[in-house]
Amino acid sequence: MDRMHRKQILQRGRPSAKWEGEPMLGGWYTDEEFETVMRTIRDSMDPYVGFGFFCDEIVDFEKAFAQYCGTAEAISVTSAGAGLDMAIMALDLQPGDEVISPAINFKAAHYAILGQRGKVILCEVDPRTLCADPADVEKRITPRTRAILVTHMNGLSAPMDDYLEIAQRHRHPKYGPLQVIGDAARACGGGYKGTKIGKKGWMTVFSFHTMKLMTTLGEGGMITTDDPDLAQRLRGIRMWGEGSGRWGGNYKMSKVQAAVGLVQLRRLDEMIAPRVRLARQRTEMLRDVPELTLPYEPPDCDHTYYLYTILLPREWAGETRDKLLEMLKEDYGVETTVANPPTYQDNPFIRQHTAAQELPLSDELGARLFCAPLHPLMPEEDNEYIAAAIADVVERMKAEGR
Repeated sequence: MDRMHRKQILQRGRPSAKWEGEPMLGGWYTDEEFETVMRTIRDSMDPYVGFGFFCDEIVDFEKAFAQYCGTAEAISVTSAGAGLDMAIMALDLQPGDEVISPAINFKAAHYAILGQRGKVILCEVDPRTLCADPADVEKRITPRTRAILVTHMNGLSAPMDDYLEIAQRHRHPKYGPLQVIGDAARACGGGYKGTKIGKKGWMTVFSFHTMKLMTTLGEGGMITTDDPDLAQRLRGIRMWGEGSGRWGGNYKMSKVQAAVGLVQLRRLDEMIAPRVRLARQRTEMLRDVPELTLPYEPPDCDHTYYLYTILLPREWAGETRDKLLEMLKEDYGVETTVANPPTYQDNPFIRQHTAAQELPLSDELGARLFCAPLHPLMPEEDNEYIAAAIADVVERMKAEGR
């Protein structure tokens, strides 16, 4: 995008819609979802039917999701946060047990480990992908390591095969190969080496929160696995120990959510497609701005572009980055979000439990990154405006000698 074209786009004026850096609605509903909700509610009004948990809607949704991901099992849950808690519960951590997880992350992964009295071992990420760096993961393994909990960051698959090879090379003295768990809250529908995210690893946790790529009435989640014993354990945790002979709670998805989820799942690929198209168009528009490091999509991955993440130069980290974001908001009306700085930077609880750990690369990346608005329903004109605004503010920052 040359300067003249950029100025023409900006002169058209701001977009009519105010796009947030991470919009509150990710997957959207059509008449089919609305009709499904009403039909499911009406059908549940029979006193012999109700909204009972053991119902076709939940069974069918789980089967369809497992088939979509190519796994043997899928277990529906109330949320991805609950799913992460359940994943760590299934490890049966003992005092002193460690779980490795990237510092650049949302707090839910680290809370899940700490909630089970595990020790969070933070690792660095690959600056290109913002996913856990396999080499750094391997450096942090000790005889107390039980699992590697990685995040498919902002819509891009983490390199699961690398972690699985590492897990096989480093066996726990009691439990054998380390378990690899995927957090795919932001990556439902993405691909990795010809498979869908969710196929690789001991288990993978998905989110159907209102912001996510598909949503089941604002909350909900799913866990996929090929391990039948694990699936039985997770179903026991989900419902009062049912069938497992062990402790369990109540982490069940509702009937109406599952009915909507079936429709959303059928539409998932068509909802992701415009995200990808807009993201790639934006990358083309910003490709010639040398100060910007744009999202990277490895050749063996299918990025969903849940968030469009940009890195600024090292010398612009921190205050200069924050000034740029302020200018985008005040002068151009473009909202952004920082997703995510290292969890310990703004979370005292996590900092308390990781106090001795230093992650210099994560600290630097957290001060350089930001996410510009992207949504599958965004008009191309708005996408052009956002790209033009970013390029323009970078030029202004350069002119000011920042």
